[in-house]
Order: sequence, then structure tokens, then C-alpha cells
Amino acid sequence: MKIALITENSQAAKNGIIHEALTTVAEPFGHEVHNYGMYTAEDSASLTYVMNGLLAGILLNSKAADFVVTGCGTGMGSMLACNSMPGVFCGLVIDPTDAFLFNQINAGNAISMPYAKGFGWAAELNLQDCYRKLFENEAGAGYPRERADVMRKNRGILSDLKDASCHDMLTVLKTVDQDLLRAAIAGERFGEYFYANSQDEAISDYLRNL
Repeated sequence: MKIALITENSQAAKNGIIHEALTTVAEPFGHEVHNYGMYTAEDSASLTYVMNGLLAGILLNSKAADFVVTGCGTGMGSMLACNSMPGVFCGLVIDPTDAFLFNQINAGNAISMPYAKGFGWAAELNLQDCYRKLFENEAGAGYPRERADVMRKNRGILSDLKDASCHDMLTVLKTVDQDLLRAAIAGERFGEYFYANSQDEAISDYLRNL
């Protein structure tokens, strides 16, 4: 699985801590982590939590990434922005129980975490524990197990509802503020990671021609 890490500007100084915790857990499970930044608070390309959502939509709908890990000060802004995108199902994860239940019940493709609120002593250990609960089990197995079929059905209904209420991603890209879109993909390693992994030529071509 390709996991994309996206960090917004207010928490950019913590990108190294988050990236290390994520790779420490994810890589032994055979997953590949692509760090889309921001890498430092001084990066010339600055991401807001709104851009986090737009970038998550691009990565997941093009299949350049299979899962997105993002966040902001509280985690709520990035979660809302992600969930405004077609095909993105993002949960707010604060502790390992959140991570486990989101994985088992919702089987979404993105999480948002608080990187300011409650981010204190041993925060990196909480990050590792959350990522472990996300990636150590098969997603969607259900909790409790006897409700797995009901949960699977509800995920399908939610997916259909999202399809009905959202435009496709290419339409979003064409109609969203183009300066906002350019800023969202301006990270120094976006081109290196995205174009090598995108499986949607229409999305790739549109972004190349911006």
C-alpha cells in the first residue's frame, strides 16, 4: 500500500516526527510512505488544511496513494476538507482506539490527527500506536465481528451517497479556484511522487497543464 503523508503549515515543524513514527510502523508491514510535506515551517510551498483535503482528493482518486495520513492543529479542519472530496473517507484519530475502530468499522482511506491539541510528552509513541492499530489488521473486518456484514453494507450505502452528492475529481479540479489548486500541488516532491504513481491519465494531464 502507498501511504501519503501531508502536513499543513501550522504543524510543518513536526513533519519529521510524524514521518519517522509513520515509517517506523508502516514499512515493516510492507507499506511505502511518500512524504508530500510540508517538511519545515519555512517551506516556500505552504499548505493550509483546506489544501490538505484537495491534495488528498487528488492522490486517492488518481490512485497515486492508497491511504492518506494528514492533520492540523486539532485534526478537525483537515478531516472536514478531506471529506468534502469525492471518494475520500477520512476519520479523526486521536488515540489508538480511534485508529482501531476506524480501521475495523469504517475502513476509510484517510485519517486526520491533532498535531497541536494534546501533542505533549511521548506524543511520538501515541502516533506509533495509532499507526500500528491502523495497519496491523485487515480493514473492514468489523467490531464487534458479528456486525461485520451490517457494517460492510453501511459502508456501501455511504459510498453510494457520496457518489451521488459529489462531482468526480476531474470536475472538481476544473472548477475549483485554480490558484488554490496550483498552491496545493506546489510541494517540492509532488511531481516526483505523484506522476510516477498516478493511475489516472486525465487527472495527471490536467495537473501537468496547469
